Amino acid sequence: MPGFVVVSPPFRSHAQPMSVFATALNTAGAREVTFACGAEFADLAPGVPFAELRSTRDSNSGIAEGTEQDARSARDLTDFLEATKGGAASALLTQTRRRRADPLAAPGQVSRTLRALQDRLRPDWYVVDQIDYATTLALHALDLPFVSYVTGHPTYLVTRDDQFFGLPQAWPSAVRPSPEELAELTAEVRLTDHALTAAFTKFLRDFAPRRPMPPRAFAMTSSHAAVVNYPELPWLPPLPAQQEQIFLGHCTAPEPLDDTWLDRVRGRRVVLVALGTFLSARHDVLRTVVRGALRVPDVTVVVAAGGRVAELADLAADPRVVLDSVVPQRALLPHVAAMVHHGGNNSFTECLQAGVPAVVLPFSSDQFCIAHDAERAGAGVCLDPNAAAPEDVTKALSSLLEQSHPFAALRDAVRASGPDRGAARLLDVLERVPAPRPS
Repeated sequence: MPGFVVVSPPFRSHAQPMSVFATALNTAGAREVTFACGAEFADLAPGVPFAELRSTRDSNSGIAEGTEQDARSARDLTDFLEATKGGAASALLTQTRRRRADPLAAPGQVSRTLRALQDRLRPDWYVVDQIDYATTLALHALDLPFVSYVTGHPTYLVTRDDQFFGLPQAWPSAVRPSPEELAELTAEVRLTDHALTAAFTKFLRDFAPRRPMPPRAFAMTSSHAAVVNYPELPWLPPLPAQQEQIFLGHCTAPEPLDDTWLDRVRGRRVVLVALGTFLSARHDVLRTVVRGALRVPDVTVVVAAGGRVAELADLAADPRVVLDSVVPQRALLPHVAAMVHHGGNNSFTECLQAGVPAVVLPFSSDQFCIAHDAERAGAGVCLDPNAAAPEDVTKALSSLLEQSHPFAALRDAVRASGPDRGAARLLDVLERVPAPRPS
């Protein structure tokens, strides 16, 4: 069996599922598996050896605003959160311009760390986050074999010439920029595409001139396989033909709910509200959602408020509101009747696995594609987070709570997949690949 190093960027929303997959590879019988990430995530994969590797100056240990950052990263986060208030185009423009201003984080340092890891551990394969571009580039420069892991929407696997990272390929019913906004966004993501490709090319010319130059940096992915933390929905656009995609459906492990939380939710019809590790800072939206949810009869509203507990403390005066900075989302979901989330990959797939319908409020990134998929699959209703009023939330939640298992077939398909089956499938796929040459 081959050995692996699973490399995650230092963001909890990426490190959590990738650590679960590292554990699944270990359980499936891989020769040796090491989980590599920022030091703050050393305990995510118990029983799997850990190696410290930081591929970006940014990080997010669970609450973005509470994570220690350098001044530039903190300023970027503030600018991004402000941009989300202007709507989808504003948020996406801010994200792509930020990528263009800082197109590539320390590939030289990442290469040296990987070289040292390779000399010490001699893995046969690396598993790397598809959007961890510094690590992907370093692996390409070092000519080390790797598998891509998609922590976001499958369209992160850029394949067509008219496909650009940062430009959603599908939009939900409630959110769509104007033609003028889309034209501006398209022009900007093209510029960012060229900028990252130029940065890749320069690095390779300087440090690995014999390695092939990428025609497009965002399209760089494993030529062998991609592990996709998503269900294989029939309407997904074409994905890269040179690799085999392994759809996990979800990448969660069973988590028991402790007695304290059980006492809070036992016998109640629970609506869980969580906007992710970054967007919990939009306490204005959280307030609107809670006010709307409380209009639904006989519900208890559990709110993950991140760093904004103080701003929302008045809501907790209502005995039907449970307010905390962080909630055990994966353990809670089996006890939840409906969820309100931001369209993050983890929240979407975790809800599918638990059979929990959702109101999706997409703000940025791939969340618009995921909200579209939730609607099309019958697994959720989308609202514009900047335009929704409490009564809109009430109506959306009421419609979901009235339904009985609207996406049962998809839920069952997702449950039948998962990290253990995906890890076994990856090992089968790699058995058909010629053995990587020693490096």
